[in-house]
Amino acid sequence: MTSVQAVAHQPTRERERFSAVTSTGRVYFWQGGSLWIGQGQGRTQWHDHHAHQLALALQGSFRFRTDAQGAWTAFEGALVPSHRPHQFEVDGSATLAHLFVEPESRAGRALMERFGPGEVSALPQADARAAARALDGVRQAAGSAPLMVEAAMSAVALLCGDTTEPDVELDPRLAKALEYIRSNIRHPLSLADVASTVALSESRFRHLFVAGTGSSFRAYVLWMRINLAIQAVMSGASWTEAAHETGFADSAHLTRTHKRMFGIEPTALRPQALT
Repeated sequence: MTSVQAVAHQPTRERERFSAVTSTGRVYFWQGGSLWIGQGQGRTQWHDHHAHQLALALQGSFRFRTDAQGAWTAFEGALVPSHRPHQFEVDGSATLAHLFVEPESRAGRALMERFGPGEVSALPQADARAAARALDGVRQAAGSAPLMVEAAMSAVALLCGDTTEPDVELDPRLAKALEYIRSNIRHPLSLADVASTVALSESRFRHLFVAGTGSSFRAYVLWMRINLAIQAVMSGASWTEAAHETGFADSAHLTRTHKRMFGIEPTALRPQALT
């Protein structure tokens, strides 16, 4: 049984009462994934991101739509595939967890094998509720960052049957390139520079990169940088400081990237004080 319910499309005036998203919580990162957990409300702008997204309602529910003229669909648990444009909304305040899983990881491949690419899919209700309970239990116990990451990785494994470790089936040249990008993400990176590290021409490397990640080189680098910037803010930096630290031209560039990938202003993400 899956947790999904279609919501009839309503006239624009009735739905304009939904405001831009505000969110209070924490974000935790590990190689291959991240966990966003806390309270949120409102509606995002249209956006898409490189990672697959596993959305879980810890309290309440949420909605997605992938067609500007289509109905919203309510979920307790849902998968949004990599690079799928969508909107997300919550009316009132809900407690939510969003697990972002890199497509290049073993878990990313397993999610596509289980649910398929293209559309937002409902997660099996029993698995979604079990994952939500486990995450909420650690959150309410004010678990440390390592405990939250451990719970998040266990939730990913429950929902897809695998881990966020690098996929051993990746072309070794691509795996080497991705590791080089991760190691040098704070510095200027060009497609030509990374192609040279794996002894490929720019054109061959561009083809290999898109085929292996489903993303352009530039979009992937921006995805890595925006996550690094969020990590810096969660550690106490301002958004302006984070932009300078992570290779963005300026804070306006960071803001545009954040809105394009997450559908919200970066300032709508309010870090929750650690206890």
